[in-house]
Amino acid sequence: MNLLRPSLLALACLCAALPIGASDLPALGDASSSIVSPEQEHRLGRAWLSVLRGQVDQLSDPQIKDYVETSVYRLAETSQLEDRRLEFVLLNSPQINAFAAPGGIVGVNGGLLLHAQTEAEYASVMAHELAHLSQRHFARGLEAQQRMQVPMMAALLAGIVAAAAGAGDAGMAAIMSTQAAAIQEQRRFSRQNEQEADRIGLLNLEKAGYDPRAMPSMFERLMRQYRYDSKPPEFLLTHPVTESRIADTRNRAEQYPSKGVEDSLRYQLMRARVQLIFEETPGIAAKRFRAMLDSNPKLDAARYGLAIAQTKGGRLGEARQELDELLKGEPDDLTYNLAMIDLDEAANRLADARQRIDRMRVIFPDSYPLEQARIDLMLKQNQTKEAEVALDELLKRRGNDPDIWYQVAEVRGLNRHIVGLHQARAEFFALVGDYDQALQQLDLAKRRASSNFPLASRIDARQQELTEEKRALDKMMR
Repeated sequence: MNLLRPSLLALACLCAALPIGASDLPALGDASSSIVSPEQEHRLGRAWLSVLRGQVDQLSDPQIKDYVETSVYRLAETSQLEDRRLEFVLLNSPQINAFAAPGGIVGVNGGLLLHAQTEAEYASVMAHELAHLSQRHFARGLEAQQRMQVPMMAALLAGIVAAAAGAGDAGMAAIMSTQAAAIQEQRRFSRQNEQEADRIGLLNLEKAGYDPRAMPSMFERLMRQYRYDSKPPEFLLTHPVTESRIADTRNRAEQYPSKGVEDSLRYQLMRARVQLIFEETPGIAAKRFRAMLDSNPKLDAARYGLAIAQTKGGRLGEARQELDELLKGEPDDLTYNLAMIDLDEAANRLADARQRIDRMRVIFPDSYPLEQARIDLMLKQNQTKEAEVALDELLKRRGNDPDIWYQVAEVRGLNRHIVGLHQARAEFFALVGDYDQALQQLDLAKRRASSNFPLASRIDARQQELTEEKRALDKMMR
């Protein structure tokens, strides 16, 4: 598989802005929009996302995906982001990182939830990334580069002329100094963008009901943790944390009243799920959660983590005791009930799992993780036709989720729905940037549907759309 080309990665990272306070924000849409319109950013972002998805290992846990999506949308509601067509990618990496790419692409490493000790700290990072999107730092970066281009090229030309005229080292020095100036200018723009994103992120945190002091606290702890590392995490390379940046952020945070939310139980439950993903074995995780619980018997997140570690380790009776204790206090909590559904399935108590799912669906009719649990149970009960119907309904809400399309293809194959199998595979491959495979799958579907003119026509139309998408992506990658 081809590596992401640096030019495409650079498009996602280019940033440029003048230092502006959060209370005096720029009027966007003039110079920057003349270079890259919001719609162009949207298309670029989707193309970049498809390439990224095809090259990184992703987290497919429905509960973690749902938490990240709902929490970021909550922040978006109080942000200055006008185009809220967001797409998410969750990377299966314990390294701390988060990023925002043009067109509403939000990326989160699992490691962010490992390192952010509270929900407010996690939200401070995501508010910062949303600020990059709302201020259209990508488009403004291109506009700044265009402003720099003429003087930089003139200086380069002068150096080349001097070298050609016999100035030798002096001419080469002029060329090198011009290149160094360009690099320094780009770094200055990047620093200014980070400062602006910090200020706007703080404002968004406060509006969303979080304690803004979480942002400097997060930065400060990360700086201490990685102060002497020879290779700091990607987050600190792309978001350099300095003493002055921490001081500036803390001073601004102190101007807000100290009344925001610092943490939530749901966040800590999701952290427990992430910790289990990156633990070496369920047994090691169980020991760690047991030690936490011994220190604080009221720590429900540790009890939850212990229960799901025990379920994964086959200690089903002990897991049931822990979950019963949690459900005694919160009988309608969705996270606890989903854990009990997993436990019942592991114990082959499928009727109990179905009864619990049906009860939860009355309370949480729109829950994606619950619907995914219902589909998984159908497959365990060999109800493949019912599972296909449920997946088709889920696609109406999550049509851009490659995990769903992959499962749709599998289920259609089980049901011998061969045309639909090829169509689903095509959508999956398109979402992960493999357009050659996607078009090949549609060719296979079209051959199978040759006697059904309306269906063959729809497949042909989709093939034309993907061909255009491939052509546009190839053009961007050149």
